[in-house]
Amino acid sequence: MKITTAKHQHIDTSTYRQFDISHNKSNLIMKQTFLLIIVLILASCGGDKPQSIEAIIEAGNIEVLKTKKAELSTQAATIATELELIEKAIAEKDPKEGVLVTTMTVKDTLFNHYVEIQGNVETKQNVLVYPEYQGTLLRVNVKEGQRVSKGQILGRIDDGGISNQVAQLETQAALAKTTFERQERLWNQKIGSEIQYLQAKTQYESAQDMVKQMKSQLSRTVVKAPFSGIVDDVITEQGTVVSPGMALFRIVNLNNMYVTAEVPETYLTTVRKGKDVSVFFPVLNETIKATIRQAGDYINPSNRSFPIEVAVPNKKGNIKPNLTARLSINDYTVDNAILIPLNVINENAEGKQYVYTAFAKADTNTIVAKQQIIETGKSQGDKIEVLSGLKSGDLIIVEGARSVKDNQEVRILTY
Repeated sequence: MKITTAKHQHIDTSTYRQFDISHNKSNLIMKQTFLLIIVLILASCGGDKPQSIEAIIEAGNIEVLKTKKAELSTQAATIATELELIEKAIAEKDPKEGVLVTTMTVKDTLFNHYVEIQGNVETKQNVLVYPEYQGTLLRVNVKEGQRVSKGQILGRIDDGGISNQVAQLETQAALAKTTFERQERLWNQKIGSEIQYLQAKTQYESAQDMVKQMKSQLSRTVVKAPFSGIVDDVITEQGTVVSPGMALFRIVNLNNMYVTAEVPETYLTTVRKGKDVSVFFPVLNETIKATIRQAGDYINPSNRSFPIEVAVPNKKGNIKPNLTARLSINDYTVDNAILIPLNVINENAEGKQYVYTAFAKADTNTIVAKQQIIETGKSQGDKIEVLSGLKSGDLIIVEGARSVKDNQEVRILTY
């Protein structure tokens, strides 16, 4: 152990070591005497002679052992507290010895501040599939958990004879086409009237339109997948009479997952598109690095916040819709920040924050504590940024910062 006497100096500690040994022996004798007095006082209390520890252990009564342990623990805690108070009083009454403290050297360091908010996993491809036609669900072609492609047929609804009507209209359209083509050839040869040609053309086009309309109605009886994904749920069973607005299937695509969250408006200028985000999923115990892909431009008046979206990769497929996520958004970064522990900061009567720095008096080997007013910024964990009042290389008091006074002599404990 060395005792530092200046900011960047070490002196010969042999004299201090002899003094400390003598001082420690005196303290040990005093503590032993104090403990002996307390034991004698405790022993003299009460009319009955207390039972010895050996006798209690030999008796083997577990309840008595537990009670005795609790008594001794209470006495030991009380004695330790009183000894600490006595040592503190000695240090205050005899400042020549100096308060024993530890220090740390302030250095420039990279500081990243994060905003912690909670979000929810969503996907734009998580939909319920509804029928467009009313009728009996004749066939269900898929089952739960099956992967399907976009446009794949999921089921069919009874068309109520529309397919037969389509066949008839197609026959009529074919006849109209033949009539039109013949009339067109005659018209090109200057045979027949123009009105006959136009009537044939109109009938043919009308027949084509009727076929298209009926085929469009018939296509509504076929239920298709709107996108590629997994059939998460078959809601309606085969043979059920269905109608528009009645859900048949749920299809989910887990490839395009993202987290949505509401950010307080105070971070509007710092939480933007492209900012780095650490996404933690408590249920999965997994953390993913991502970026903000979209930041809303609208402030919600009910909670004074704006929405953000963070895209998350889902290669394993274990991230599901509505999963809870915790976001740590990097909203503030400084390359050469001054960081100090939060527990070394005090506050004076005027509400100003200060720390104690250790420095050597001019032309002496005496080290004293100096109160230094500081201005702080953002905090992260147990560290806080100092905006002014300290510079790189300053020596601040850490352990003992609560017990020293301004201009008080201190002794620095180093390891």
